[in-house]
Amino acid sequence: MDALTVHFPVSGVDTSLFMPPLVAFVVSFFSSMGGVSGAFFLLPYQVSVLNFVSPSVTSTNFVFNIVAIPSGVYRYMREGRLAWPLAGIIVAGTLPGVLLGYYLRVSFLPDPRIFRLFIGCVLLYIAVHLLYATFSEYRTGATPKPHTIPGPPAGAGPGGGSGDTRRRGACRQIRTVAFSVRKIDYAFGGETFSVGIPALFTVALVVGIIGGAYGIGGGSILAPFCVAVLKLPVYTVAGAALLGTFLTSIAGVVLYSLIPARAGLSTTPDWMLGILFGIGGIFGMYCGARLQKHVPQAAIKTMLAAIMLLLACRYILEYLSA
Repeated sequence: MDALTVHFPVSGVDTSLFMPPLVAFVVSFFSSMGGVSGAFFLLPYQVSVLNFVSPSVTSTNFVFNIVAIPSGVYRYMREGRLAWPLAGIIVAGTLPGVLLGYYLRVSFLPDPRIFRLFIGCVLLYIAVHLLYATFSEYRTGATPKPHTIPGPPAGAGPGGGSGDTRRRGACRQIRTVAFSVRKIDYAFGGETFSVGIPALFTVALVVGIIGGAYGIGGGSILAPFCVAVLKLPVYTVAGAALLGTFLTSIAGVVLYSLIPARAGLSTTPDWMLGILFGIGGIFGMYCGARLQKHVPQAAIKTMLAAIMLLLACRYILEYLSA
C-alpha cells in the first residue's frame, strides 16, 4: 500500500486519496447539466470498482449529494434558472418516499446481487424512455429550436443597448406565471410551460421510494422524467431537480444514520469517503451548471440516456451470469 492509498474503515475501501474527488468531478460535470447530481453514476463505481456493496453505500451517496449539490444550485439560482414551484413539488413528493425507500433497501435489497439487478432495472427504464423521447422529437421535427438557451424574443431589436440587454436577460430566466393546487405555469425563453401538480407529486413520491433505496435523492430520476414525459426544457428542470435531491438527501442521511437496521447490517454512511466524493462534486457541478446553457439540449439528454443504458446492461448481465 503506497503513501497516497487511504483505508476507509466504515466501507472497508482502500483507494488513492485523490481518486474519489477526481471521479466525482468528471461525473458531476456532465451529469449536473441534466439535473443529475452524479450520485446516480457514482454508486456503480463504488459497487463495481471499490467493492462497496453494503447498505452504507446508499447513505454515503447521500453525503456526496449534501456536500456537492449546493454549488450547482447556487449557479442556477444566480442565473435565474431555478423553478422554485417545481422544486417545491418535487421535494414534497420525494421526502416521504425516501422513508419508504429506506425500509425497502434494508429489508428487501441487502443482497448485493439483488441490489445490482434493482439498479439495472431502474437505469434501463429511464434510459429507454429518455432515448425514445429524444429520437421521437427528431423524427417528428419537434426538437426545440434553438437547441441552446434562447436569446431575446422576436422584436427585441439588433441593438446592444441596455434595453436589449434587459430583455435578453429576462428571456433567459424562469418566471412563474401561475401557481395553483392544480398546476404550475412558468415562462422561459419566450414560451410558457405547464405542469400538473397532482401527477408530478405522485411520480415524485414513487421516485422518492426508489431514490431512498438507491441513494440518489430522487431528483436524478425525476429530471429525465420531466424532460421526456412532461416535455419541459432541461434548462428549466436541472436546478429544481438538484435542489430537490439536496433536501431529500439530508433526510436520507438522517434515516440511514439514526434508524437502527437489523443486527449485522451496516447502514451508517462512510463520511470520509462521501466528503471526498463531495469535494470533487462541488467543482464539477458548478462548472457543469455554468456551461450547461452552451450545450445543445438533445446532446445532454442523449448523453445521460447512453450512460444509463450501458450501466443498466452491465448490471443486469452480471446478475444473469452469476
